[in-house]
Formats: sequence, structure tokens, C-alpha cells
Amino acid sequence: MSAHANLERRRQAIYGWLLLSPAAVLLTLFAFYPSIATLWSSMFSRGTRRKPTEFVGTENYADLFADPTFWLVVKNNLFYAGVTIPMSIFIALSMALWANGKIRARGFVRTAYFTPTVLPMIAAANLWLFFYTPGLGVLDQIGSLFGLPSVNWLGQPETALWAIIIVTIWKEAGFFMIFYLAALQTIPEDLKEAADIEGASRWTYTRRIVLPLLMPTTLFIAVNAMINSVKLIDHLFILTKGGPSDASKLILYYIWEMAFAFFDAPSAAAMTIMVIAVLGIVAAVQFFYLDKRTHYQ
Repeated sequence: MSAHANLERRRQAIYGWLLLSPAAVLLTLFAFYPSIATLWSSMFSRGTRRKPTEFVGTENYADLFADPTFWLVVKNNLFYAGVTIPMSIFIALSMALWANGKIRARGFVRTAYFTPTVLPMIAAANLWLFFYTPGLGVLDQIGSLFGLPSVNWLGQPETALWAIIIVTIWKEAGFFMIFYLAALQTIPEDLKEAADIEGASRWTYTRRIVLPLLMPTTLFIAVNAMINSVKLIDHLFILTKGGPSDASKLILYYIWEMAFAFFDAPSAAAMTIMVIAVLGIVAAVQFFYLDKRTHYQ
């Protein structure tokens, strides 16, 4: 009996590893190995024809910490993430609550909200470039009706990053709305009927019942929004190229610039490793801290 149990346990272990092997192979090829190779590359100097690469340890990281442009890019990205993540989630939730209600032309409203999501990033950036163009753009045309002066939205350090933020929120809110809309449709109608019988207002029902039940979806969206906040590069190529004076430059664009414009692959690798480490820490906090305070239906 013991031998049979051991054989069965071994068979289940083999079966489990066979199920995990496709995901393990893909993660190894496209996540673990590139991360380790990038970490190793970040510990070498930039090579030239006269001076080959040599092992420098953490010198590239020290150079980055001493670079004022690096800290400006970090500040820009923190501000960008701090605005886009909560605003995208709030707008997506508001749109989902409205689109889930009994309103006229509900299908049209949902389609209108989701339309920006299906646009390619380059197309969306070119569309907003038409809005932001000084003198000829839609925003300036509307402002001129009220006697407002022309504004170079993308050419001023004070407004360039805000212009990028608005494009991102417009692009992502409709995508996140779909997840909230799907989650709202799984909430039993009995809960709403019980709340009505108890005399609870719509705001009380939303705050005490709907929002707690949406916490798993909110956690999922927050993780995706956090990842999106450090991978924006398409819009910057079309709208600002990180300018003016690095006012709208974000971390992924700076990594690309270091690797392919300045040909400093080790510094780009060092920045990539720091981004991976920060994302890993934040994701761990979200899953191990917030997940325990999340109600799963």
C-alpha cells in the first residue's frame, strides 16, 4: 500500500510538472534569462574600438545616481504614475457604474467609452497632436472663441507632461472600464434588492457593497496601471520626444535613448534592472498586503 501511494504521489508530481513546463519554458526564455543577462550586462563598461568593455561592478549604478537627468526622469515618472493611476481607475469606475445602469443607448455609451482603447498608440498620439498644435489645434480654436491666447501645450515645460498624462488617461480609462463592467455584472441582484428593502441610499449601497466586491478587480487594474506607467514610449516619440528640456521624459524613453541614441547599453541595462526591482517590490506589496484586505466573493 505504501509503495502504491508513493507511486501515485510521484505520478501526480510528474503530471503537475508537465502542466507547469510550458509556462516555465516561456518564463525562462522571455523573463528570467533576459533579466539575468541584463543584470550581467549592467556590470560592464561601455566598450569602444579603442577601449573594450571591462567589468566595473556597480559603477554604472553609481553613475546613474549621480546623474541629475536620471533623477529628473524619475521625478517625472513618479508624478506621471501618481496622476494617471488613480485618475484612470476613478474615471473607469465612474464610467462602468454609469454604463451598467439602465440608461438609454447603453450599448452606444459602452462602445464610445471603449473606442479609444482599440486605437493604436501611434494613431492616438497623432490624433492628440491635432488637438495640441498651437494656433491650429482644436484646443486653441476653442480657446480663441473665449478670447484666450494660443498655448504651446507640448512645447512648454509646465504643460508638456500634463498633455501626456491626459492622453494616457483618455487611452486607458476605457480599457479598465471593461474589467469593472464585467465585475459589476457578477454582483447578485439580491444584494441591491436587500439594500432597497433596508432603505439604503444609492451611495451607501455603492460604498458598502459594490466597492468592496470590486476590490479584486481594482487590485488587478492597479497592477496593470502601474506596469503601464513605466512602459510608455509610443506617445513620447510622436508628441514631445521627452522635451522640452526633459520635462516630459519618462524612464522607458530614457532607457531607449541611452541604449540606441547614446549607445550606452550598460547604463540602459542598469536602469532596466532598477525598474524591474521597483516593480517587483511594489507588486509584492500590492499582492501580499492589499490582497489580504481584499474581499473575494
